[in-house]
Amino acid sequence: RMGEVLAAARLTDEVGLSVYGVGEHHRLDMAAASPAVVLAAIGAVTRTIRLTSTVTILPTLDPVRVYQQYATLDLLSGGRAEIMAGRGSFTESFPLFGYDLRDYDALFAEKLELLLAIREDATVHWKGGHRPAIAGQFGVGAPDVERPNRMRERRLSRLGPPPGDERDRGGERRRVNHPD
Repeated sequence: RMGEVLAAARLTDEVGLSVYGVGEHHRLDMAAASPAVVLAAIGAVTRTIRLTSTVTILPTLDPVRVYQQYATLDLLSGGRAEIMAGRGSFTESFPLFGYDLRDYDALFAEKLELLLAIREDATVHWKGGHRPAIAGQFGVGAPDVERPNRMRERRLSRLGPPPGDERDRGGERRRVNHPD
């Protein structure tokens, strides 16, 4: 299955599409439980496509680790990594990682707040209700990430991309026409 994912990503790159995404799932019928790892492998066999999660299930993950993994992926891929942080459409990760579904909204809001704080500064002072506080530890972000870094320019925000922003890196619009 992973071979098929890598082959699809190579083809995506070869035909000139601009982005390839891997979703996070914790089910036996899905291939990727760790999108950052899969995207790193894809980054090694492609040259130009942007690499994104489709979605990183932020409520059940540690935002510090998420940021570090994607910042490292960004460095390894020559600036092609993006995070699509969300809640996920499946809930299997909540009981798997010990989270209560009743905290669904609060977990997302709190962890998104922390992820955005890390994106802004490598030294973070933060306190929430669902994760231990961070008291100004230096280096919360990944090593060697420039500030302001490329991840800041990506679409990580509370609302996603700006309305109507469908451009690839060069500002050109691309559309894929399906044969059927």
